[in-house]
Amino acid sequence: MIEKILVANRGEIALRVIRAAREMGIKSVAVHSTADADAMHVRMADETVCIGPAPSPQSYLSIPAIIAACEVTGAQAIHPGYGFLSENANFVQVVEDHDLIFIGPTAEHIRVMGDKITAKETMRNLGVPCVPGSDGGVPDLETAKRLGEEIGYPVIIKATAGGGGKGMKVANSPAEMERAFMTARAEGKSNFGNDEVYIEKYLQKPRHIEIQVFGDGKGNAVHLGERDCSLQRRHQKVFEEAPGPSISQEERDRIGKACADAVAAINYIGAGTIEFLYENGEFYFIEMNTRLQVEHPVTEAIFGVDLVREQIRVAEGLPMSFTQDELQINGHAIEVRINAEKLPNFAPCPGRITQYHAPGGLGVRMDSALYDGYSIPPYYDSLIGKLIVHGRDRREALARLDRALGELIVDGVDTTVPLFNALLQEPDILTGDYNIHWLERWLESNLGEG
Repeated sequence: MIEKILVANRGEIALRVIRAAREMGIKSVAVHSTADADAMHVRMADETVCIGPAPSPQSYLSIPAIIAACEVTGAQAIHPGYGFLSENANFVQVVEDHDLIFIGPTAEHIRVMGDKITAKETMRNLGVPCVPGSDGGVPDLETAKRLGEEIGYPVIIKATAGGGGKGMKVANSPAEMERAFMTARAEGKSNFGNDEVYIEKYLQKPRHIEIQVFGDGKGNAVHLGERDCSLQRRHQKVFEEAPGPSISQEERDRIGKACADAVAAINYIGAGTIEFLYENGEFYFIEMNTRLQVEHPVTEAIFGVDLVREQIRVAEGLPMSFTQDELQINGHAIEVRINAEKLPNFAPCPGRITQYHAPGGLGVRMDSALYDGYSIPPYYDSLIGKLIVHGRDRREALARLDRALGELIVDGVDTTVPLFNALLQEPDILTGDYNIHWLERWLESNLGEG
């Protein structure tokens, strides 16, 4: 059994793992850069190790430093959180080579799903519906133009190793293909060291629906419904809810079963998320994230499960603590991502927190590593908190979110809280009538961001 876990991350997700471990009677090790010496996850862990200077490549992305931290503390397992090394197959292989336990999927699963072309082929072969597009990488501009005509414009060109909205460009007509194709390749090369791209049909008004799956690595898997993550800015999610306001129980059961069957067939272990575009009653696979998602708390809220606890259990070789029949949706949950950013341009706003007060009350959860006097460093992602609310239905959850936002105090830096206050006044948000383009159009009209 695992007695000590090293958390190879920082911020709220590191705290999330430390809390789950403590409830299970497992010791935790926090790693940190010199910039995070006073971070909350460092204060909360049983042991701490400084693994390098502030820049991520020299600390949180340093595989040798993390392995060394395991060796000096005697940690038997590593939880990667999300981001950083969480989907790095090479890291997982190194962990396994050092006889350590990686709390997550195998290196092979990460490798297969990390390449979007291979992932799409794998999912199609496993019976998961996919977006119409190229069968593999597109080698040159002439092929791209031919495929654009065959698929039908608009199309989207995506870097095969892309992520976080980088390496994705839309061509609305043949005239736009050359620029979109070359730009996507250039971004793939500069951000991921790989300029291979593929092409898909660009849906007009789709929603972004993702299915939470969980496997035990022994051919058993379940799904935990869907999350609607359609409210996005530059392909970055800002508002997530579960269940999706546009999905029927019949559709949920159909796509959920297809996803659970697919991950069971490949003996997937741990938490994963299969992401789709959804339009006119049809689901189209776009990618699989082989890790815990930022938005996992909304799923935890409506199913009453601890996904991190389950990750640790199956990593120990134990069975899942629930079956598909036992997973029943209870109510509605919403999460908003609160960033230290200055509107209207969303410029990062690091600085010292002069006052912090988290909202509370029934159905309110605040996942954050903030505290009075904490200085947000300028080196990392600007996410400073996730506000999650749960209600008996969507209407109650929205009312609870409005109330909780009013209680939240973060002084000393600018945040994106005003954005959510404004969104809660919009009829489309209140009715759930939005798609993946809605927020960017709203921002352009209301904040002048284009």
